[in-house]
Order: sequence, then structure tokens, then C-alpha cells
Amino acid sequence: MLNITMENALNKQVNAEFYSSYLYLAMESYFQSLNLQGFATWMQGQVQEEIHHAMKFYKYIHERGGKVVLAGIDRPESSWESPYHAFEHILSHEQTVTGLINNLMEQAMAVKDHATQIFLQWFVTEQVEEEDTVNGIVNKLKLIGDNPSGLFLLDAELGKRTFTVPDR
Repeated sequence: MLNITMENALNKQVNAEFYSSYLYLAMESYFQSLNLQGFATWMQGQVQEEIHHAMKFYKYIHERGGKVVLAGIDRPESSWESPYHAFEHILSHEQTVTGLINNLMEQAMAVKDHATQIFLQWFVTEQVEEEDTVNGIVNKLKLIGDNPSGLFLLDAELGKRTFTVPDR
């Protein structure tokens, strides 16, 4: 059985994950408007991944005898100065999510909820990967600068992304 404080915190994370998917959907639309189909494809993968994350929390809460309470989702930004600025926003957002996951882990440790600590370990590892991937794209965009050829090459590279649901 979930501690009520932990249940409430996990419910907030469900909402945060759905917000992330909503933000990335807005970014997909932004990249579509720039005719950067590869960037848009990459963002669609992010949308699906964040929904998957939200559903992992959703299922976990139920598995532990808790109740999921969905909250409203804030409206995300919908335009950015450039693809570079959009990815800077993504990196900042992922760092915020990392902080949320770390806070959940600290709460689980405080209430000695070992099952939730084990569950959250997957997200701790996932956030390291998320930040590393996005940071790599930010660094490529810095190198590209105002070079349209470089941007189109990166667009082609990002367009190869496909989302597959992880085993766990």
C-alpha cells in the first residue's frame, strides 16, 4: 500500500509527464511549421515516450493500491526563436524533470518505501539518458550556427528516430 504522501507526489508526476508530452507536441507543431520534418519526427518520438512515462506512473500507483487523480495540464509555449532555442528549452525542461524524479526518490527514501525507490530507479537512469541526448543535439546546433546545410543534415539525422516501448 502506498503512503498517502507518496501517492500524492506520484500523482503530481503523472501530470508532469503528461505536460511534457503536451510541450513536445507543441514543439512538433513548431518544427512542422518550419518544414523541419526530421525535427518534428524526433519530437513525435518524445511525445510518445512521455505518454509512456506517464502511464508507467499511472499503472504503478494502481499496482500499489493507490488512486490516480488527473489534474489540468498547463498550456505550453508554442514558438521559439530558433531550433537551437527550442532544444535549449528541452534541455532545461529535462533538467527540471530530473529534479522532480530526484525529489520523488528522496521522498520514497524518507518514508522507507523501498518498492517505489526501485520503481523510480528506472526513471533516474532514463533522465541521465534524456539529458545526454538533448545536450548532444544542443551542441550540434551550436556548431551548425546559421549554416542551413548543417541544419538540414541534422534534420535528416533526427528524422531517423523511431520510438519503441521499452521492455520495462
